[in-house]
Amino acid sequence: MKRLIAAAVSLMLVVALLAGCGQPAKPAEPAKPAEPPKPAGPEPIKFGYLAHVTGDGAVWGQAEVNGAKIAIEEINKAGGVLGRPLEMIVADGRGNAADSVNAVKKVLSEHKIVALLGSNYSGVNIATGAVVAEAKIPQIGSFATNPKVTVDDAGNPKPWSFRLCFIDPYQGKVIAHFLYKEIGKKSAAVLYDVTSDYSTGLTEYFIKSFEALGGKVVGKWAFKEGDVDFRPQLSQIKAKKPEAIVLPNLYKEIALPAKQARELGIKDAVFMGGDGASVKMLEMAGPELQGSFWVTHMSIEDPPIAELDKKYTAKFGKSEEWSNFTMGYDLTYFLADCIKRAGKAEGQAIRDAAEAAKDVKLAQGPITMDPKTHNPLDKVASILQAKGDKLVFYKKYAPKD
Repeated sequence: MKRLIAAAVSLMLVVALLAGCGQPAKPAEPAKPAEPPKPAGPEPIKFGYLAHVTGDGAVWGQAEVNGAKIAIEEINKAGGVLGRPLEMIVADGRGNAADSVNAVKKVLSEHKIVALLGSNYSGVNIATGAVVAEAKIPQIGSFATNPKVTVDDAGNPKPWSFRLCFIDPYQGKVIAHFLYKEIGKKSAAVLYDVTSDYSTGLTEYFIKSFEALGGKVVGKWAFKEGDVDFRPQLSQIKAKKPEAIVLPNLYKEIALPAKQARELGIKDAVFMGGDGASVKMLEMAGPELQGSFWVTHMSIEDPPIAELDKKYTAKFGKSEEWSNFTMGYDLTYFLADCIKRAGKAEGQAIRDAAEAAKDVKLAQGPITMDPKTHNPLDKVASILQAKGDKLVFYKKYAPKD
């Protein structure tokens, strides 16, 4: 009997199992992914770098970012800052103020950055100054030379805005003194970009200094960003017969006017401009810029910059934009120094340390910050001259009043 009962139970189990086989099997619960391992070591100190790595100014922006990468690698290899590694978040400003403001806001919303480095454009830094002030982190510009980047209309320093370059009034004065006193040019015309704070500012300061020396400005002629035909303005300039044509512009708006000027028969006037120059303009203008002069912030013939050039070439390949990768390198070291002196990676403390910076040793030379203007004190300019396919060092130059 027991055998019969057991057999019946077994039969029922088999039937139940067979019945179950007619239903779709319930999928197994997916295994939860394992939590990613937390990185070993201290939390990185994040900072933003506003650079124009796309657009017309990409040649400069990429060089600055690469220079910063070299500095970060060296600093982190040596133990970081306050025992923490540095980490850079790049904000691509694409060469204009609107995209730059959006890029900085995006970085601020996604990352806890303690400072913002860059950019090299004055109008961009003026626009992003309000953003960093609201976030209460310092911004330290690279080649943003317009005075309004760091001071308000009343001349008071903007609390959160700094720079490591000299400014346009000084640069305009250098151009005027070099033309008038160094190479003896007593008359000049100016062709400038009316839509650019950099270009309009440098024009104003050059004219003021040149006329104060006794020089004659035969006129200033404006164009707008994106223009490619400068012949109408150049024809009027030709009629005035200036000994020099000042081009306080960026490289594209230097190359095209220079080329068109020579095509129109303006043969004797020397071209001179500011730090918007680039070796790229030599490629665009061909031989027409030979012998022209340009003001810049540093010289590659200085041993520390020549040494950095070797490092850059080994890591990224040869670049003629050595002033930009030097500035990216120096900005990163300057920030590291500020954080060390502040004793903590916090916006207000870093800002205070930047304002009090004195004789900070950098590749381009020591930097002391003027607390009244947030500009470096007493930087000597370098003059470059176009020779062949290069901008070669001519001499260091400082105006003598």
